[in-house]
Amino acid sequence: MLRQARRLVVAVIGGTVLAIGVALLVLPGPAFVVIPLGLAILATEFVWARRVLDRARAEIRRRTRPGGGPAAPPPGAY
Repeated sequence: MLRQARRLVVAVIGGTVLAIGVALLVLPGPAFVVIPLGLAILATEFVWARRVLDRARAEIRRRTRPGGGPAAPPPGAY
């Protein structure tokens, strides 16, 4: 019972923060900070949110790699 209550509280708080972040995409504000925060809150209880957050982190790392593009294939890959 306590686990379900915690899950519900996390869902409400995380969902609200995520919804605010989505609204901030068209309103003035730091949407690109608030959306990951909402996902991080949801990821404490929901696997799907953890997966989305992990994919977003990987994509950010890939795009911010020195050189700006995708990694070069290892020598002899072709």
